[in-house]
Amino acid sequence: MKHITIAAIAVFFTLSITADVAEAGRISRACMKAGRSAATPSLCRCVQRQANRTLTFADRRIAAKFFRKPQKAQDVRQSDSARLKAFWKRYKAFGQAAKENCGN
Repeated sequence: MKHITIAAIAVFFTLSITADVAEAGRISRACMKAGRSAATPSLCRCVQRQANRTLTFADRRIAAKFFRKPQKAQDVRQSDSARLKAFWKRYKAFGQAAKENCGN
């Protein structure tokens, strides 16, 4: 019984660490590195979860750059490219979801 309990704890611990690493995605890291006073680990993880739900992997790569270079967001928003217009629509949906679910 003791060996089963130790094994179960080890599996749980491993899964918890794996989940935390998976959760620390591109958006979350960019959020934390941006240096904004409101950027807490829990807020950035929440924003990452919303990004995972609403943006493609490629979208998240683009969006993460906005934290470091806000002008890039403006450039994308004003672009005439159909691809970037479609991205911006998804990005706005992500922003709204993050605002509603993450509180900021």
